Amino acid sequence: MAVDAAQPISTPARRSRYSTTPKISSTQQAQSSTQPTRSPVSKSGPTNSSNRVSYTSNSGSGSGSEYHLDTSVATTSVSSQVSLTSFRASLPDNPQVYDFSDIRAATNNFLAKRYSSTSSSQSWRCTLHGKDVIIFQRRIQKSMEKAELRAKLSVICRSHYKSIIKLLGASISGDHTYLVYDFVVGSNLSLCLRNPRNPSYTVLSTWMSRIQIATDVAHGLDYIHNTTGLEIDPVHKYVKSSGIIVTEPSFNAKICHFGAAELCSGSESKAVTNGGEIYEEAPAVSTPGRKGSATRTREFEGVRGYISPEFQLTGVATQKSDVYAFGVVLLELFSGEEPVRFKYDKTTGNYSKISLIDTAREVVECGGDREEDGGVGVERRLRNWVDRRLSDSFPVEVAQKVIRLALDCLHVEPDDRPDMRRVAGKISKLYLESKFWSDRVKMPTEISVSLAPR
Repeated sequence: MAVDAAQPISTPARRSRYSTTPKISSTQQAQSSTQPTRSPVSKSGPTNSSNRVSYTSNSGSGSGSEYHLDTSVATTSVSSQVSLTSFRASLPDNPQVYDFSDIRAATNNFLAKRYSSTSSSQSWRCTLHGKDVIIFQRRIQKSMEKAELRAKLSVICRSHYKSIIKLLGASISGDHTYLVYDFVVGSNLSLCLRNPRNPSYTVLSTWMSRIQIATDVAHGLDYIHNTTGLEIDPVHKYVKSSGIIVTEPSFNAKICHFGAAELCSGSESKAVTNGGEIYEEAPAVSTPGRKGSATRTREFEGVRGYISPEFQLTGVATQKSDVYAFGVVLLELFSGEEPVRFKYDKTTGNYSKISLIDTAREVVECGGDREEDGGVGVERRLRNWVDRRLSDSFPVEVAQKVIRLALDCLHVEPDDRPDMRRVAGKISKLYLESKFWSDRVKMPTEISVSLAPR
């Protein structure tokens, strides 16, 4: 069959693997030969073509190919590149100022069973807005409006750390504030060390479990003092063994009552203790008929040993007073004893006061290792001082370093005490030494023993 020379030969168009359009005829190829080799296609159309950019290319043989690039599936975009500051601001840490009616409804008008009760606070475990929480009632020394409460909460609630129980929000009614914390399953450190129902048993029966708790508490206080980002120097003020929760089943430590010092205490208050619990002192009341005399409803009676000397004198809590309290907790953790206890003397019929700080100082500062004149060495005194429920299985050198570190935190002068950053670093080093000791003395598990007759 004859073919007209003026008519181009029709050859099948070669489709690209990316093409989503039908085949292009030979006439359309001839018309497109006069167009630029790369031209964008119009974005108009009823379909979702606004996110597509089309490119047309021509080969020398006259065949064309077309592909579409979908820009909606781009892997990166400017909007996704958020800075760390904006990411932190976007976290769900907005403070919650609860209505007092919600607090009353959650606690059954405060008739529900109390989780704990002390001279300065009461607490209830309940469900609030669908969350398992614990509510603490504390007395405030200075009235506070909701706007001021929200401003303080907006700063405190931005703190997130694994060793600190999170503060969810608060509410104010009269002269009391109600602090809402996330509920953590576990028991406080004081009960773990001294269970009144079974004094000879403790869940913290190994050295590694106790050095782990010391590490968690040290890093938690270091975070409060140096990493919260508050404009002022933040303090905890309520460091004590009953304010540290030992979680289950990992036996890690979490610090309670974070933010209570900023939300409950006034600048003019003076803190005292009663039975180990810290509260604020009532104002002085003049006695009629006596010139210049005044009495106080609460005095510094029953101080359990957590308050530093300058805190007891001035009533102002500082970061160094937190360091002092941590030193007491450290001694309490490894000895299993209360900071202050009383022993009955049968000869005199009186009670003698025994301070845990004094007994620890006698262990490391009374003479050397030589046993002369009826004395005993440091190692023997140390083994008598450390909690016997550890079954005498602990690294002696590490234990001695722990006691010396605790005594450094208990200096009378605040300037002589280390800060929590330095303390946390030393505790971490002692943890690594304890872990090395534990791995070295661990019983082998790959050995099998058979007692059957051969």
